[in-house]
Amino acid sequence: MTVRIKRVYEAPAESDGYRILVDRLWPRGLSAESAHIDLWLRRVAPTDELRSWYGHEVERWPGFRECYERELAGHAELLDLIGDIERHRKTVTLLFGAKDEEYNEANVLLEVLGKRRTDGG
Repeated sequence: MTVRIKRVYEAPAESDGYRILVDRLWPRGLSAESAHIDLWLRRVAPTDELRSWYGHEVERWPGFRECYERELAGHAELLDLIGDIERHRKTVTLLFGAKDEEYNEANVLLEVLGKRRTDGG
């Protein structure tokens, strides 16, 4: 079983498996048809307040990461849903729209999911 991340603007691939958009806002300039998204799980995304505060300013990354992990701790049901989809579909790709492929919420979410698997959660 595999969970990976990918920019939503990259071409969909069969190897993506089940594609979940994890952004609160729909990606600019992308139609639903061309995005090939199986599920838009906007409630797992950072809150509007946290997203606005972060503003993709890398110097705020440690604070963003910490706050977002706390937010995710309150969304066990959504994390469980992603885990259930992974168990049934074998491969899940978390899609994000940010230009920065390192400092974005999908990376934090991927790590949190990995910790849950390791901890048996």
